[in-house]
Amino acid sequence: METLSTFSPAADLLKDRVIAITGATEGIGRAVAKSFAAHGATVIALARSLERLESLFDEIVGAGHPEPILQPTDLEGFRADHAQQLAHAIGNQFGRLDGLLHNASLLGPRLPLSHYDPAAFSRLMTVNLESAFLLTQAALPLLEEGTDPLVLFTASGVGRKPRAYWGAYAVSKAATEALMQLFADEGENLSKIRFATLNPGGTRTNMRAQAYPGEDPMTLPTPEDLLPAYLWCFGASRNAVLSGAALDARALLGLA
Repeated sequence: METLSTFSPAADLLKDRVIAITGATEGIGRAVAKSFAAHGATVIALARSLERLESLFDEIVGAGHPEPILQPTDLEGFRADHAQQLAHAIGNQFGRLDGLLHNASLLGPRLPLSHYDPAAFSRLMTVNLESAFLLTQAALPLLEEGTDPLVLFTASGVGRKPRAYWGAYAVSKAATEALMQLFADEGENLSKIRFATLNPGGTRTNMRAQAYPGEDPMTLPTPEDLLPAYLWCFGASRNAVLSGAALDARALLGLA
């Protein structure tokens, strides 16, 4: 089986692939979007800020890579009809989808559940969980038409082992693991789509700084440091990233 240690991404690794990325304008999402475009993919960039989307477009096109598709999307108000409209637009333009990276997440307040605001809980679950379910469900027919299609959900250590005061974030990430496993199990022997989760671990992002304001960011890997793991997930052979896998970027990359 091909492993990340033996994986060397070719310059055209993702040529002609169409890959959608949520939260594509900041942190890991932005780094992945630029890297995937640099390796030949047409990136469908989903994010709330049109200004940041346009900035991402300028960077990608300015580097001579395939033009990304900009899709301003507010996941806080995301509903089934929005997912269907988005899938319809992708289908009309490309007729398929080769990959979907659910990167967007909210951290939310760090409080005991006994003090957690119900409206804040609902808002976070919509962004972190419900939107991923709706978008994946709507995109299934397009993914079936794709090349080695993969849906990659972003995991977290507090989703795999919840810890006190992580509130709705931990609940949403635990549910994300279950969501992925259900899609994978229900598609086994019936679908060519693979489903997996990837936990990036502590990374030098704004969200990490919010969660750990006293931490020295220079002790953390940057989003760019994690790119080989994302390229491996979407560019390696089907036998490398199996459906149902719960992956850890730091372990894959040998980071402490």
